[in-house]
This record gives sequence, structure tokens and C-alpha cells, in this order.
Amino acid sequence: MNRLQDEKSPYLLQHRGNPVNWFPWGEDAFALARASNKPIFLSIGYSTCYWCHVMERDSFEHQDVADVLNANYISVKVDREERPDVDQIYMEAVVALTGHGGWPMSVFLTPDLKPFFGGTFFPHDTFIEVLEKVAKYWREKGDDLVISADRISNAISADLARTSNEPLDESYLSAAFEWYSENFDSQNGGFGGAPKFPPSQAIRLLLRLHRRSERKDCLAIATETLRGMARGGIFDQLGGGFHRYSTDAEWLVPHFEKMLYDNALLAEAYAEAYQVTGDPTFRAVAEETLDYVLRDLREPSGAIHSAEDAGEVAKEGEYYVWTKDELSQLLTSEEQSLFYVAYGVSDRGNFEGGTTILSLQSPYEWDAKKDFVLQRATKKLLAARNARVRPHRDDKILTAWNALAITALARAASIFDRSDYLDAAKSAASFVLKELVRDGRVLRRYRAGEAKFDGTLEDYAYLIRALLDLYEATSDPSYFNRAVDIQSIQDQLFLDERRGAYFFAMASPDLIHRRCDFVDSATPSPNGIAAQNLFRLFHLTGNELYRNAADRIVTAALGQVSRYPSAFASILIAMNMRFDVATELCVVTRDAEELERALRPIRAAFLPTTVVAASHSASETPPLLTGKTPPPSGALFYVCESQTCKAPVTSAKEALSILSVARPLVLGGAI
Repeated sequence: MNRLQDEKSPYLLQHRGNPVNWFPWGEDAFALARASNKPIFLSIGYSTCYWCHVMERDSFEHQDVADVLNANYISVKVDREERPDVDQIYMEAVVALTGHGGWPMSVFLTPDLKPFFGGTFFPHDTFIEVLEKVAKYWREKGDDLVISADRISNAISADLARTSNEPLDESYLSAAFEWYSENFDSQNGGFGGAPKFPPSQAIRLLLRLHRRSERKDCLAIATETLRGMARGGIFDQLGGGFHRYSTDAEWLVPHFEKMLYDNALLAEAYAEAYQVTGDPTFRAVAEETLDYVLRDLREPSGAIHSAEDAGEVAKEGEYYVWTKDELSQLLTSEEQSLFYVAYGVSDRGNFEGGTTILSLQSPYEWDAKKDFVLQRATKKLLAARNARVRPHRDDKILTAWNALAITALARAASIFDRSDYLDAAKSAASFVLKELVRDGRVLRRYRAGEAKFDGTLEDYAYLIRALLDLYEATSDPSYFNRAVDIQSIQDQLFLDERRGAYFFAMASPDLIHRRCDFVDSATPSPNGIAAQNLFRLFHLTGNELYRNAADRIVTAALGQVSRYPSAFASILIAMNMRFDVATELCVVTRDAEELERALRPIRAAFLPTTVVAASHSASETPPLLTGKTPPPSGALFYVCESQTCKAPVTSAKEALSILSVARPLVLGGAI
């Protein structure tokens, strides 16, 4: 009996018609495994995972595979996006066993949930062979597999228990830059060869290191990477938004799924690059990316859906690519003559079946989009593409990913003075706070009227960050107050007292380990974001406990950071906040419109280590505003550091001249 029909996960529902006797993750499956002494076959994926679809069609839809699974295993399906805590534990085991990971992930567990064998995608015949061999070994030498599972689990636990005794200093920032410099692809942007993933956090770190070091090469690595992605096929040149990653080194051929988190993180990175350089290309990419999110992923409630698929099996990317014949039927001869050159269209094509993935070609590149004829051609093609069958959309709402989008929208609203983005950020936040926060505790997922699953550290940390960003974008103290409240709950539920950082998940009987790590993956390290939040809360409140807690997180990470610094950009951004000139700005007026005028140039400036508290009344929330009385007219700007303030100034220009000072940083690496 397949037990997935009552689930809400789009991924699990995709498998409800399989002949496999699937269980969702839970005690029903575990109890049956214990009672029958059968191993658990755990399959983890997500609804927009192309190779998950392939394995379903190749194996899970087939009766011969189902017969072997149903006879010998308790089969469990997990949506990694609903249960990242489960996915994280078994991904580590699979990487330890095989040297690599990915999805679909296939893991064999003892009835007490300990892994003893695993892999990723298995073709049909190989899969049956593996299933039969593992089942035979379990029947004949099950005790050996239990011992092996204990060893694997103990080894993982021992690794998780390691702590750092290294001193907190800035050498890690220089070491990270040296790695970026040595591995930078100067021809295409990005780091290393294929495949290439968008390095949003590395770019944000590089922008901060440039601010302090004034190294031109530091800035060039960031901006050339952004330009390379923007002109490549990884960016949807017609509809905006970024695909998941590039399968080649040139950013040309993407894996076509679109994830909310990638687009939120990249929009923020491009917006910050615009702050630093004033390059209108970066603003255009950020806005096209956010416009895609709001147009194609947002629902009427204001919440934002998770992802769009890469396409049907054997038809990946079909929605996005073109044959030359198709283009010739849609475009005039004038449009063709420009469009083909600007976007690399040829008879041969650059993708499967002679089709073309649109990418901007030199010397046109991004400025070509301003050409009237090309704009006209783009509108025609977008209308024609919209008539195609759109890839599947995963419409579940995840707290963490919505929080990333809220941050991107709030920050873009401030930088670009876009009230529509701010309205969208507030609307999404309203949904999350209403539907996904219960008695102060954060839940993970909402779909079809159901909020479910305990939030993980990333749900808490990303949401706190989003609320602080909304506070700075709106000056509404309710966002600050909610951030403080949720931070308190995070401390209660996740703090690893021994290490001083946070566990990824709450304590739970269905988790064999509680992980506490610091590496950036497709999304930023939640411990890194938590440290950044704590530094901001210290400056907004003056409470030393926040800064001490942030210091403990960064210090706990150093043992890992020293081995591979470039993998820890989020932690290093927090470290940069600790060592740069960390300033506080209070802006007070007696009029709301006057306050907005006063803040506009402040919000547009790149001030990555400055927190801003503003009010048009005698507010004392947050505490940084205490005693800052508004003048009879105009605005006063108080520039402070660790709650010690200079004499107030009366213009944003004067305040910016003080805030622009950064603590110098000497970076190693070639110039």
C-alpha cells in the first residue's frame, strides 16, 4: 500500500501512484521496520529535481522494482526541502560512503535509522541488482551491517563533536581572497571549471573586502562573475531569473530548474554590486530577477512559491530553447538580423537537437537589451513562449526561502527606491508571520492550508535577518521586536552550549545526530547568518550578550574555515562585520515624509557594517534610538559606534562622509 496520497509535498504526491509501498518519514515506517526486522530504503529528492523524475520513470513506476522493494524493505520517501534536517544527516553519510552526493539520494538504513550503504541515482537494472544484493546480505549477515552502521554513525558523530581552538583574527579573510584569486576564471567569471554554481555569498564577501582593501582585482573578480552570469544562458534572457547552475564553464548551458533561493540571493548580490559600482547593468539584472519572482512565483496571498522544474524527462529545457526556424517565423527580417547576432543564434544551435539557448554575445552584451528593435523581438518571443506548456511549479511555501526573498525585496526597495518591492516584502512577511509562526515557534512549510514541520535553524536565522532588513527599510519597530522575540526562541531551541554555535535542527527522536556546521551550500550557512544577525542586534540594542554570542559562532567555525576558507563566505562576512568599523546611525525627524527623504541617500549607499535606526517620533525602539530627540524641523543624524555617538549632523551627506570610513585590510594574492 502506497501511503503518500494524503501528503502535501508536491514531491511525495508525484510518487503516490507508484506500485512501491511508500511511507512518509515517520514512526509508522520505523515501527514496521523494527517489527519485521527489515532494512529501510530511504529515497530523498524534491519535486523540481530532474534526475529524481528520471529515476521515478526508470525504476519506481516499474512493478519489478516495486516487487523487490515491497518484499524486502520498508520504503520511505522524503522531500528534502520539507525535511532538510533528515536530508543533511544522510547526505553526509552518502558522501562519506561514496565520495559524492546529490539527488535523488538512495540510502539503506537499519530499523534504528542508521545508514550502512547508499548512493544517488541508480539505473533500473543496476538498482534491482543492488536491492537484491543488499537484501540477501541483510538476511544472511545482518549483524555485520548493523555493526557497520554503528561505525558509520559513530564516525559522523565524532566529526560533528570537533571544536576549534584557533584565535579570532582577520587572516582568514585574506586566505579566502587568495583562493578566489587563484581559482578565478578570468575568461568567463566564476571559479574553476564545469559545473559552475552561482557564488552569491562569495560575491558579497568580495564586495566587502574591496571596500576595505580598495584592491581593484578584488572588485573585478566579483563584477566579472556577475557579468558572465548575466550574459549567459544561466540567466533567462527573455523572462528574467536565474536557472540553478551551469553545466559548462561558460555559463551557457544551465540545468534549467529555477529555485526561489538562487534568485533571491543573486538579486541581492547584483543590487549590492550596483551600490558599489553604479553600473546600470547590475540594477537591471536585479530588477529583472525580482520581477520574475513576483510575476511567476508569487501567489495572491503574497507568499512565494519554491521553484520551477527543468522540464519533463527527456525534454529538459524545452520551454526555454529555440530553433532558428521557430525564430524566423516569429521575427521580421530586421529583428532577425539583430537578434541572431546579439543572442548567438545559428543554424547549428548550441544545445541539443540543434536548438539555441539565448545568451548575449560580445560586443552587444547587456547594453543590447536597450535597442528598440531587440526589445520588440523579445516581447514577441516571450509572448510565444508563454503559450507553451510551462514547467511544473512547486507551490509549497518555505519559511527560509520566503525570508531570503523578503530580504532581497526589502534591500532592493531601499537601494532602487522601489515601493512595489517593499510592498511585496511586507506582504510575504505578513503571510509567514501569520501562517508559519505559532506561539513564537517557526514552522517550515505551508501548502494547501497546512503549516507543518518544525523550523530548522535556517528558517529562524533567515527570518530574523529578513525582519531586521524590513525594519531598516520601513523604520517600523514591530519588525525589530519580532526579530528579537524569534532570536530568543532560536537561542532556546538550537544553541549548542558546548560549541557556542547553533545546531541545525531541534532535538528530535527521528534524528540520529544533531548537526552543527558552518559551510555555505546552495544557501548561506545558517550559523553564518545567525552570527550576522547577532552583530546587528548588538548594535541596535547595545546588549553585549549578542556580540559575545556572535563571536562564539565565528570562533567555533575557525577550525573548518582554516582548511577551506572560500566555502565559508557567510561566516567570513560575519567576521568582517566584527573587524571593520561597525557603525550605528540614528535618524530622527518629526515628520514621516521628511524621514523618508532623509533616509533615501543612506539606503542607496553601500554601508555593509552599518545598522540604521530611524523614527519620526520620540521612539525608544530599538534601544539605539533612546534619547535621540527629533529636531523642530528637518532631520538629525547621529553616527555612533558601540552606542557612543558623535555630535549629530543635519544632512545625509555629512553622515555619509563619516559612515564611509572603513578599517583598512591588507589582502594577499596577486595584484
